[in-house]
Amino acid sequence: MQGQTQGCLNEKGREQARLVAKRLAGESLDAVVASDLRRAIQTAELLAEPHHLPVVTTPLLRERDWGGFTGRYIPDLKDEAWPDDVESEEALLLRARAFLLYITATYPGGRVVAVGHGIINKAILAVYAQCPMREVQRMLNAEVRILTASAESTASAVTAAALAAPATATAVSSKGTAASAATGSATAE
Repeated sequence: MQGQTQGCLNEKGREQARLVAKRLAGESLDAVVASDLRRAIQTAELLAEPHHLPVVTTPLLRERDWGGFTGRYIPDLKDEAWPDDVESEEALLLRARAFLLYITATYPGGRVVAVGHGIINKAILAVYAQCPMREVQRMLNAEVRILTASAESTASAVTAAALAAPATATAVSSKGTAASAATGSATAE
């Protein structure tokens, strides 16, 4: 359970990132945004290189905080009770909502590659699709999914998700330009 530890890409991870970079090399991109964890930054740097773009980092894309489970081997946790310090699904969804609002407000009309981690990417997709996280198919390392969003559609999705889960509702602003943005998410674990 790497969680929010920095970690580094191994050779297989670097090769996966290079393959995604090659796939995206011919695309027009306006920004590359990554989790502020080193393993995601390394992936994003490889993706940004052909486009001569800097990598912008945000803690909104960090992997789930596994608290007391961090650094432990998953099969060993099978019958253990979850510690109180594991980041809740509600907190993940709040970060996902905040990320979608951040992207559409910061890069209106832009094409953005976002490099996150499996579980936060799943939360982003759940907010985007307005469905429970359990209905979102797990993302594989170096998988790319393309989302098209605008400030208005993102605010609408965020509002709908907040209404579906009132315990996690937050104030939502619909400020921003209603322009398309394509966001691809590549995981880096």
